[in-house]
Amino acid sequence: MRAVGLRRFLPITDPEALVDLDLPRPVPTGHDILVKVEAVSVNPVDTKVRRGLAPIEGERVLGWDAAGTVVETGPAASRFAVGDAVYYAGDLMRPGTNAEFHLVDERIVGRKPASLGFAAAAALPLTAITAWETLFDRLDLRRPVPGAAPAVLIVGGAGGVGSIAIQLVRRLTDLTVIATASRPETQAWARDLGAHHVVDHAKPLAAEVEALGIGAPGFVFVTTNTADHLSEVVALIAPQGRIAVIDDPDTLDVMPLKLKSLSLHWELMFTRSLFGTADLGQQGALLDEVSRLVDAGEIRSTLSDTLGPIDAATLKRAHALIEGGRAKGKLVLEGFPQG
Repeated sequence: MRAVGLRRFLPITDPEALVDLDLPRPVPTGHDILVKVEAVSVNPVDTKVRRGLAPIEGERVLGWDAAGTVVETGPAASRFAVGDAVYYAGDLMRPGTNAEFHLVDERIVGRKPASLGFAAAAALPLTAITAWETLFDRLDLRRPVPGAAPAVLIVGGAGGVGSIAIQLVRRLTDLTVIATASRPETQAWARDLGAHHVVDHAKPLAAEVEALGIGAPGFVFVTTNTADHLSEVVALIAPQGRIAVIDDPDTLDVMPLKLKSLSLHWELMFTRSLFGTADLGQQGALLDEVSRLVDAGEIRSTLSDTLGPIDAATLKRAHALIEGGRAKGKLVLEGFPQG
């Protein structure tokens, strides 16, 4: 089968950073299903693994978002049947989705939204799981912070996670959404997704939020550049507020959180699959609920661009765009080259 992967860690400018591969078609066992991949999207984690986040032996296929069709099921699999259309984000320590056929544990798989094509569906899983778990499992948005403004600040509102987080807060809570974005096109994107207010994270955030006149928010979700923004976040958030982060700062000084009794929450959507947690199946159920919300017209795909087919050349373009910090929403690749 055709696939795209790497043999060693290289900068994206190197011709061998990502290569087209020919690999055996995998066979499902246990709870696995085998999916014929129709579309994939690209996330920052793809670039991090390519640069050395996780070890590799031999050839490593990347990719942690896919939509496709079930073609085989393992003996313990019962949620899906051959022919079902599915979408999912996969497992960090298993071969990735940038392949014609992909094995995944059915418990972390959802039914593809019927109203979306494969490309639009592939844009959703990793970011939707990350945003949902952050907002409702880590920050616990439905539990108010005493005395705080009923608001959440989403730093990086135009990125893949921020784009879906804005929508989930708007549709599932009564909180005011403050998003950050620094360019006119990303500010417009965040407003179109439902942000009540958009402020510029290139400016001091505490002053930007204070100028809104709504009071100190009880929740802050930092999707990027946490180390750069933390001091401003501590200044602007209400006492006893809750902060969640998802990026990977080299170091993070948390001592300033003490004075306000702030709590800090980390989110990694791969934790459940990495450790085989008892609630592993919650991710499949979560994706089914996201499908329901999409099909009901409550939220929409965050697909911003379909770059081309699933091959090394197109994936290199996607990695370069993400590493350049200029992408908004999600970048998707669909289908494999003909011939």
